[in-house]
Amino acid sequence: MSDNQIVNTRFDEADYQLLWPRVLFIQESSRLLNKRALDDWNERCELLLEDAFVGGMSGGPLSEFQELADEHPWSKESQKTVPPRLTAKQKFLRDLMQNAALLREDGSHRKPYWSQRKSGTGAEVARLGVIVRGFVELVEDLERKGYFEKRFGKDCVDSYDGVDASSVIERAIGVGDLWPLKADLLISDLDLFCDVVEVLHDLVARPTDRSFHSYSGCGWHHSDFAIEAGRTVYRWQVNKLLAQGDLGLLLAEEGEDIGRMVTATADARHELVDALVKSADETGDQIRHAVALFRARGADRHQKRSAVFTLARILEGRRDLLQNKLLRKDEGALFMIANQFDLRHQNEAQKSDYDEAFLDWVFWWYLATIELTDRLASRDD
Repeated sequence: MSDNQIVNTRFDEADYQLLWPRVLFIQESSRLLNKRALDDWNERCELLLEDAFVGGMSGGPLSEFQELADEHPWSKESQKTVPPRLTAKQKFLRDLMQNAALLREDGSHRKPYWSQRKSGTGAEVARLGVIVRGFVELVEDLERKGYFEKRFGKDCVDSYDGVDASSVIERAIGVGDLWPLKADLLISDLDLFCDVVEVLHDLVARPTDRSFHSYSGCGWHHSDFAIEAGRTVYRWQVNKLLAQGDLGLLLAEEGEDIGRMVTATADARHELVDALVKSADETGDQIRHAVALFRARGADRHQKRSAVFTLARILEGRRDLLQNKLLRKDEGALFMIANQFDLRHQNEAQKSDYDEAFLDWVFWWYLATIELTDRLASRDD
């Protein structure tokens, strides 16, 4: 086994378990490596490793990083090369980033527990109470790490710059006295719980720097916040919690409704939505709007019908492509559905007494057909 293989095998160990999406860790590591001339680079890297891995302040990548000898990137030795060579600590982060595919994401490596192995079925899904308590614990952990300090400020005995967090939340959703979060209150009101999940998504930001204030046990002051990175971490961790329950909801990861609670779908449909809402062509905005209408929490018949109508218009614009690539009768069937049912023109000849489940079927059918036409057009190009 080569030295490189020996180094790489450790990245698959339990101590290297990520608390973040793997892609975010790569992005944040790359961003930090591009700023390696900063005087406090080592401290920023320690914060990154502490934040991104399960081990936190003890064990795992952070401990290994701290054991490496300190070396300033702009030392006399490093100035002999242009650009300056990487320090041992910077090489450690680079190697960690390059081997990110081997890192475990939180929970991805766990084997089924006893009851699951014995019965062959999943454990009973968690109820709202378990999800809410887990959410409150998650928010408390993020608060300790400074993720809400950009908006709520710091309660410091020397220079108080904090704001009333409850007032900030109340201005957003109209309900006061919610901070610190109270699990019992959120358990009793699902709508309030969803509102709080959404508003905290908009308030969160990941700190990339900090300084320690020892007076009167004040602790860390966080700074240099990355809003999108913080929201990505928040969505990923909240969705892992929601996936354990039977609420049928998740935080949208992409699209017009990003950061909002939406109806959860099966993995394959979720991947289809994610692929299409990223579309950069002229139909991208229409697709994002249709998806946001359809999967909105509590979406009614009118919203779903509008979503289907929007997708039908996109397909209408691609009718020539469909005629050339599909059998003419197949292409006609697509628009027969939209024209003969109360989806587009709303006249007396159209059928309007169909079950709402019909709208769900047509929506996914049309969305999949749009994805098909994208692939057909791309192949021709």
